[in-house]
Amino acid sequence: MTARADHGPGPRTDDGVASRLLQVVGTAIGGPPPLRLRAWDGSEAGPDGTPVLVLKRPRALRRLLWSPDELGLGRAWVSGDLDVEGDLYEAVTAVLDARATGPQDDHEAAPGPRSLVPRPRAPRARLLAEAARLGALGPPPPPPPEEVRLGRGRRHTPDRDARAVRSHYDVGNEFYRLLLGPSWVYSCAYWDDDGDPLVEADLDRAQHDKLELVCTKLGLRPGMRLLDVGCGWGSMVLHAAREHGVHAVGVTVSPEQARLARERVRQAGLERLVEIRQDDYREVADGPYDAISSIGMAEHVGREQLAVYAAGLHGLLAPGGRLLHHAIGSRGHERLAPRRRSFVEAYAFPDGELLPLAETVTVLQDAGFEIRDVQALREHYALTLRAWVARLEARWDDAVALVGPGRARVWRLYMAGSAVGFTGGRVGVDQVLAVRLDGGRSGVPLRRPV
Repeated sequence: MTARADHGPGPRTDDGVASRLLQVVGTAIGGPPPLRLRAWDGSEAGPDGTPVLVLKRPRALRRLLWSPDELGLGRAWVSGDLDVEGDLYEAVTAVLDARATGPQDDHEAAPGPRSLVPRPRAPRARLLAEAARLGALGPPPPPPPEEVRLGRGRRHTPDRDARAVRSHYDVGNEFYRLLLGPSWVYSCAYWDDDGDPLVEADLDRAQHDKLELVCTKLGLRPGMRLLDVGCGWGSMVLHAAREHGVHAVGVTVSPEQARLARERVRQAGLERLVEIRQDDYREVADGPYDAISSIGMAEHVGREQLAVYAAGLHGLLAPGGRLLHHAIGSRGHERLAPRRRSFVEAYAFPDGELLPLAETVTVLQDAGFEIRDVQALREHYALTLRAWVARLEARWDDAVALVGPGRARVWRLYMAGSAVGFTGGRVGVDQVLAVRLDGGRSGVPLRRPV
């Protein structure tokens, strides 16, 4: 899964393209570049013992000049103009660390992400002059076709949310089968200390344990009604019905997910207990439910709609009913909506928003919920993402045949980058257990059940 440019018997380390470019970039970012660089002429420059950033053709530099930030790097990666030779996790970490310490634009004094690729005028002018001498200047290359454009329309309306979700999930169920394995769970697994992300059986067991963790926190018993919003391919409702005897409704706006989830329900013989609906969570109106699970879907809700989400789920619960809200969250000091489009926004989760845990808890409380428990699972998601990347890399040729090389590269970088984010504490993921009180009674055991 590494790429090596076709440049003869070995890298050139003379004063070639790589050396000239790296000097300019080093000046621009205020220190030695964190990665070794190999240019299209076969020359190399930069620190030894690091992953190698491979610019396969001048178009890679053109992409970085026109979008001198994370998006430019992402476009070059997805198009195959740029690759990494060596440890991808180490390379992503180096880029993120450089962004965290590099210089900012003069007009951008507020804390926030900075770019590995220079934006200050003087260094960028030198880079432009160098690019002109190398024949790398020209009009902006068109973005790779995998880049998502949702068009006009207000963010987080039901129609636009549906388009955003489908852009990610409707790439083909066979691709997700390859990526996720038999669990069909596309959210953070629950690992034990002996779990190994490179062992597929450990991933399957960890996903089973996560579903059971949710069921335990919700206190599911036979005959109860469960609503799972953002049900994916139906794994939560199937597990809850099969293992706990509940009547479960799963809701998704993805036609591909709904189709496969219904087929899985039929194959399991659980049609009497499980119903799958293709619908928006805001359209559910057949409460009361005894319990609601929301696992990895709140990232699509958005800050603007979070109060609507919380109030709607509170209204669907019977008194004494529980909500398990499982969501990725940002750190409080990070901007919720950066001015420049990110790689994840453009290629993986358009319109997605990660909110600080404190804000989410406040909104749930304002809707009438009592917060009973919060559990951080950050390290668990880092392990889960590494397991998915390992599966993707082991089945790379099959993945490319299913979705094409660009889409496969999107998922590899998106998941590897996310794993680095969770490992380094740049983002977190938490389970919040909340209760709609029944006359002051919560129904939650006095001692924590798990």
